Amino acid sequence: MRVFITGATGFIGGSVAARLTREGHEVAGLARTREAAEALSSRGISPVRGALEDAPALTAAAQQADAVINAADSDHRPAVEALIAALSGTGKPLLHTSGTSIVGDDARGELSERIFTEADVLPGGPWEPEPDKAARVAIDRLVLDAAGQGVRSAVLCNSLIYGHGYGVRRDSVQIPRLAGQARRSGVARHIGPGRNLWSNVHIDDMVDLYLRALDRAPAGFFAFVEGGEESFGEITRAVADVLGLGPAESWDVKPAIEEWGYEPAVYALGSNSRVRGGAARRELGWEPRHGSAVAWVRQRLLADGPG
Repeated sequence: MRVFITGATGFIGGSVAARLTREGHEVAGLARTREAAEALSSRGISPVRGALEDAPALTAAAQQADAVINAADSDHRPAVEALIAALSGTGKPLLHTSGTSIVGDDARGELSERIFTEADVLPGGPWEPEPDKAARVAIDRLVLDAAGQGVRSAVLCNSLIYGHGYGVRRDSVQIPRLAGQARRSGVARHIGPGRNLWSNVHIDDMVDLYLRALDRAPAGFFAFVEGGEESFGEITRAVADVLGLGPAESWDVKPAIEEWGYEPAVYALGSNSRVRGGAARRELGWEPRHGSAVAWVRQRLLADGPG
């Protein structure tokens, strides 16, 4: 199978690309720069020069592929529209990457009891997104609606991903941000009391689901990608222990925003994002094998290798 991947130099897309290449598939990846193209080539991935704004490049690459994975930017609507148009009427798979921050709240480290299922967030469900996430949800629904245009479209909505990646980019987003701040300052910090909970998934389990969805997800498929949940307080305490620092400390959201920016501080690290994903288990036979982000931090955060 020939698979075109946007975000092939990133954490998610690069890890999926590495697995597909290892299993003998032909993979092409979007590359904005010459350096990115060379990095992909060195990994056996055919570079497609262009950017998400380059609709003709996306269209040509999608039409030449047997399947497309969009893992570059969950918020880039023009790229999604170009890929849907290119695949319209072909029956080819289009996997779109979203994230469970769509259900995140402005909790600032406090605990929320609310847990979301896939039925809650699908069109017709009882939930409406916060204004900051409405545009992303609209893109997710645009992808799902592409099923009516002859595209085998699916949205994989990832929770916090932990583990080291297998592509050009080794590190994910949330835990590395906590660890980086702790290294620079000498103090591991969580936002507020750190009671906020996020569902999470190991990179290996996430990649396994992408391949299953590529093979047999039905058109209009939506799945939360999750294998457990833990609090940011627990994760941050584990980071502090592994780095040999003192006790983790509470941090007000204002300096956190100065350190990480508004969206990462408020939604990626300070919110609750509690989801339960049944669709992948029921329809694709997916079962995550890893179950603890805290255990991974304690055992693998400082490891050199992937996984």
